Amino acid sequence: MLSLRLTDNAELRALETWQAEELAQHVAAAQEHLAPWLPWVESVATPDGATTLLQRYADAQARGEGRILGVWVDGKLSGGVLFRVWENTTGVCEVGVWLAPEVTGRGLITKAVTVMIDWAFQVRGMHRVEWRCAAANERSSAVARRLGMTLDGTLREAFPRNGERHDVELWSVLATEWPVER
Repeated sequence: MLSLRLTDNAELRALETWQAEELAQHVAAAQEHLAPWLPWVESVATPDGATTLLQRYADAQARGEGRILGVWVDGKLSGGVLFRVWENTTGVCEVGVWLAPEVTGRGLITKAVTVMIDWAFQVRGMHRVEWRCAAANERSSAVARRLGMTLDGTLREAFPRNGERHDVELWSVLATEWPVER
């Protein structure tokens, strides 16, 4: 199994279709925490829904247009990072994340997204990485700031969720702004 150590007890590794049951259990356990921010949570909290999501990313990866990785803490799937959007022709991609509440505040998402951005710029030659989050999701905005992203603006009422429309912040970092050496 290929993996990248994020901390002494956390690692980043591929999240594949054969792990659908594990993903479904993880999402179901964290559903209340994740649901306000992520529209896919309800559907992925079932094995069939998790399989569908993972197959979509496997297909995207096969086309060179996306990727999904899991974050395991103490051997337990606890979150993930993904390229939600990947546009080879424009050199623009969007990274997305989620994390179980019991492992927040440890810098895991910042470390995992740093790996993803490094890969997008240095290996795949992307020009711009975007980060979108509900404007009310202060933790997500804080990650974008820690990553050195610029707030490009707010998309007013762009995110319909639970019968309400929410503003979305659009953050980005360009390849020319991203430090090569860490």
